[in-house]
Amino acid sequence: MTCRLIQIGTGNQGEAWCREFLPPNVEDDTVDVVAAVDVNDDELTNAVDALSLSADRCYTDAETAMREREADAVALVVPPQARPELVSLAVEYDLDVLAEKPLADSLEAALEIVELVTETETKLGVTMSHRFRRDVTTLRRLIRSDEYGPVDYLYGRYAVNARSRGSWAGERLYDFEPHPLLIDGAIHHLDLLADIAGERVETVFCRSWNPSYSDFAGDPNAVVQLGMENGATIAYEGLNTAATSFNGWWSERVRANCQDASLVLDDGDLRRFPYDRAAENCLGHTSLDQGEPVALESRDKWGNAWLVEQFAEWCDGGEPMETNARANLRTMALVFAAIESAETGDAIRVEEFLAEHLDDRSPITPRR
Repeated sequence: MTCRLIQIGTGNQGEAWCREFLPPNVEDDTVDVVAAVDVNDDELTNAVDALSLSADRCYTDAETAMREREADAVALVVPPQARPELVSLAVEYDLDVLAEKPLADSLEAALEIVELVTETETKLGVTMSHRFRRDVTTLRRLIRSDEYGPVDYLYGRYAVNARSRGSWAGERLYDFEPHPLLIDGAIHHLDLLADIAGERVETVFCRSWNPSYSDFAGDPNAVVQLGMENGATIAYEGLNTAATSFNGWWSERVRANCQDASLVLDDGDLRRFPYDRAAENCLGHTSLDQGEPVALESRDKWGNAWLVEQFAEWCDGGEPMETNARANLRTMALVFAAIESAETGDAIRVEEFLAEHLDDRSPITPRR
């Protein structure tokens, strides 16, 4: 059954939804975009141009769109601070929800959202798109195949030259957010690394900083260490103030050390380096091009386009998508535990951190 969808937010990332993520799903009847909403009337031209929506299906008020159009779900491509109210509104109109990351701008708000959708049996998915990239999906499959034995160490690097105002994301991230990298960038990177490791995160230790020559008010850089419950260790390096861009958005480096091979992903190129007992030494250097190339998996959709398809299948009675709201709480807890560690200098036990916030929350109620 085709999922009838209202897209809320058609500017900035919403434009990519209109022009890249939704069209493949419209073409194969996975979704039918029945309305578009944006508080800025000018941004609605993206929905008109790319999705062929008539002007009468474009709104500047979300509630009016929900009231006037027959729909099954909404896609929330809006700033995270706007999501709690919109989720509550969707619940009121009996609509399922697909939301951009992060689910909310605080762990408390995310917990309230999850409690609300659980109580009302509303389906809510979060678009953790980097986990569902072609290169990352292939690497995850190799590791989980157990062909190379268990993974004991993962290293991830995102390093770019974006120290000057306007070269990275939005203005708010330069001016107001105390931890822009962790909130807006590392949420994807930590999520995909923890997912590849295949277990829950046990501990988080983070050091974040802001060099004197950057235009950021908060910390655009961080190094994070994760200890997994299965004994694996993850090290993540996130830099927005490097002198040059080594591994940018969608071009990150991931190295997985397994018992019988090292697997290296760099800028979409995946290489395999089998273990060789005869080559053991502490000297020398192995370059990326010396590894055996690994062919990447093939499918029609990747990233957000694939996640829209997964969400539609869930709404049609299929299995819950991997990044459903309750599962995504662990990613949210991981990010905010990293922030807590950066601010206190302590290692944080994630399950205890999440439990403390569960006890302290004030529940949200739907607008009925």
